[in-house]
Amino acid sequence: MLFSSNLFLFLFLPGTLLGYYLLHRRLRNPFLLLVSLVFYAWGTGKFVVMMVASALFNYGAALVLDRLKNPALRKWSLAVTVAGNLSLLFVYKYLDFFITNINHFGLNLPLQHIALPLGISFFTFQAMSYSLDVYMGRAQVQKNPLNVVLYVAFFPQLVAGPIVRYQTIADQIQHRTETVDDFCEGIRRFILGFAKKIILSNNMALIADAVFADPGRSVLYAWMGALAYSFQIFFDFSGYSDMAIGLGRMFGFEFMENFNYPYISKSITEFWRRWHISLSTWFREYLYIPLGGNRCSRGRWLLNLLIVWCATGIWHGASWNYLLWGLYFYVLLVSEKLLWGSFLERLPGWLRHGYVIVLVLISWAIFALEDFSRLGKYLSAM
Repeated sequence: MLFSSNLFLFLFLPGTLLGYYLLHRRLRNPFLLLVSLVFYAWGTGKFVVMMVASALFNYGAALVLDRLKNPALRKWSLAVTVAGNLSLLFVYKYLDFFITNINHFGLNLPLQHIALPLGISFFTFQAMSYSLDVYMGRAQVQKNPLNVVLYVAFFPQLVAGPIVRYQTIADQIQHRTETVDDFCEGIRRFILGFAKKIILSNNMALIADAVFADPGRSVLYAWMGALAYSFQIFFDFSGYSDMAIGLGRMFGFEFMENFNYPYISKSITEFWRRWHISLSTWFREYLYIPLGGNRCSRGRWLLNLLIVWCATGIWHGASWNYLLWGLYFYVLLVSEKLLWGSFLERLPGWLRHGYVIVLVLISWAIFALEDFSRLGKYLSAM
């Protein structure tokens, strides 16, 4: 069920808002959980069971992690928890990709053709956030499993983010206040996101698709296609984030901002402080810092960054171009830090801005084209 569908706009959302505000406060969370499960099951059917199982797995894991006092046992339990979550993601999202690639070495393993559950990358990372926050002492363990399932399944951010970390929303699940001002701001934000998606992103997609199909007319034509795609992907991602943030405000929740004018950046480092903030924050808090961050030798720091950017790339999809896209930004970020960052800061603002736009447009071509032969032709056309 898409936010832009008539079913959502004229039936599901009004009915949910009416039911929520007519019910006693004590019944509002169970009601939100019920409608969230209906929302997800509407388009995915049986996969709603898998999502609930993922949430309950992390609920149980957090109880174990909270009770264990032995450091070694806690680390082993954490390893099992992380492995369980990543195994779910691997089987549904990456198994056929893995089989396809190992078959190049002479094997003939059959593809499994497992359907990809909607939003699995988002709800898996959210579920992991709960157990990881309990392990790190950033959040209190939740005794009520329904609250954990609601945190994972809450329909505004379930399918397309932002990725809401448990520590930022734990108190809101049990103690939140709905106001008229917040409700009106939620409506305004939802309409803004809706317009980004329907009016801007969808129309930019028509241009991008046409150019990507036949980029060879001229250099300017190829760059125009990349520019159109840059608007398409921004208005799509940020539009859905705006709609999710707006819907959350209507029910008294405050989600973190996910995009902060990324195309005004004057360095690639700044761009990634402004683009898909919830994803980069998740990887920083739960992967980069636990690996050691930058408080280590230069070699180890480079390795930590490499792991994070490989993970960031492949998180977006089971295809080599996403990994290449992550490595592309890894090289640029490391180069800014070690090579030309200080020189870049001395340049005029307009030149730095142009530097970012050119490099980001190239990155979107890599992101959009899964077939490497098509990608090579497109980059050559550019």
